[in-house]
Amino acid sequence: MIPFELVEPRTLREAVALLDTGEPMVRPIAGGTAVMLMMKMGVFQPSRLVSLRAIEKRYSEIAIGTDGELRIGAVATLSALERSPLIKRHAPVVAQALRTLSNVRVRNVATIGGHLAHADPHMDLPPVLIALGARVSAMSPNGVRTFPLEALYAGYLETTLARGELIAEVTIPRQNSTRAVYLKCTARSADDWPALGVAAALHADRDVVRSARLVIGAATDTPARLTAAENALRNARVDDAVLRLAADAAASEAKVVSDQHGSAAYKKDLIRVYVARAVRAACQLRDS
Repeated sequence: MIPFELVEPRTLREAVALLDTGEPMVRPIAGGTAVMLMMKMGVFQPSRLVSLRAIEKRYSEIAIGTDGELRIGAVATLSALERSPLIKRHAPVVAQALRTLSNVRVRNVATIGGHLAHADPHMDLPPVLIALGARVSAMSPNGVRTFPLEALYAGYLETTLARGELIAEVTIPRQNSTRAVYLKCTARSADDWPALGVAAALHADRDVVRSARLVIGAATDTPARLTAAENALRNARVDDAVLRLAADAAASEAKVVSDQHGSAAYKKDLIRVYVARAVRAACQLRDS
């Protein structure tokens, strides 16, 4: 391994300043699950790593804001989210999705900010959080900007974060009566990378859908909203015909890519099956 500098700032603002060098081989490291793997494989050789382990404690906390929003610090670990009573109460679908996200050793060190910023389309949480309407706050030398999570992704392993900009916090709006589920299809074990992940968040009166947010991951280069399928469900009574209509719309609009987890044609079929399953499962939930 080529030698590199490791620095450990005490504040997030200091970390941003250390990253704002214009040098492409200067990167942040939090849990390190992705960065260390890339270094071991020889695809990334940093000149400097800026550790986020010692920054302010508030960036590892999970709390409820005065408006009922869930506020999650960017260096909160995935295990902390999985165990958090606040997550289980206000966004239970997040805790449920985490049970089969990689393994407990990874979840114990991986952070929510790193998980989102890595931008691997096979990640489980981006579709879930986008379906819940999550927002991201990112800090740069110019200050803090907040934007919808779905605007974070620009392509495969590519985000809209500027160089030197770091995710500071993730905010999940108050969900009220949202019924949300996440289903995924894996070729091997349940905690394997998915061939497809589908998140559905519905507002429904019994079996009539008033509004829906459907998001897929793994089958596309970035997490993708299925707006045509959402429109097919709006104000519709969920039955087999409506589910087929929504599933076909989802498969038609998704820009599916082939990879080692399956061909594009195979994933199109998965979308038809799993969108229908996710909507039906969400409708069967009691209001939260």
